[in-house]
Amino acid sequence: MKNDQIARVCHEANRALQIIQNDPSISAGEPWLDLDLETRDSVIQGVAGVRQGNTPAQSHENWVRFKMTHGWTLGPVKDEKLKQHPLLVPFDQLPESQRIKDDLFVAIATALLQ
Repeated sequence: MKNDQIARVCHEANRALQIIQNDPSISAGEPWLDLDLETRDSVIQGVAGVRQGNTPAQSHENWVRFKMTHGWTLGPVKDEKLKQHPLLVPFDQLPESQRIKDDLFVAIATALLQ
């Protein structure tokens, strides 16, 4: 499978998890087909990282770097317009409920890469 195909599956799985978790500070993302190109590229790069052997922690750290490079900053809630996100912190500072998303992403990408 191609990185973009795997990214779509990973994104939709994490989106479903976000809906179930119902965290008011982090709204569930848009469906894959409605995502802006920057967000899609972030997910595709995440898959490329897993292809290179990234752990969930490394995957998260790469995501943080990607977001910050694209103008995102730490904020109390996810805000697409202000480019703020509460998860722009080191992996070990994430709540367990949020680390699960990185675990899920890496597990799905790893399974589909085989």
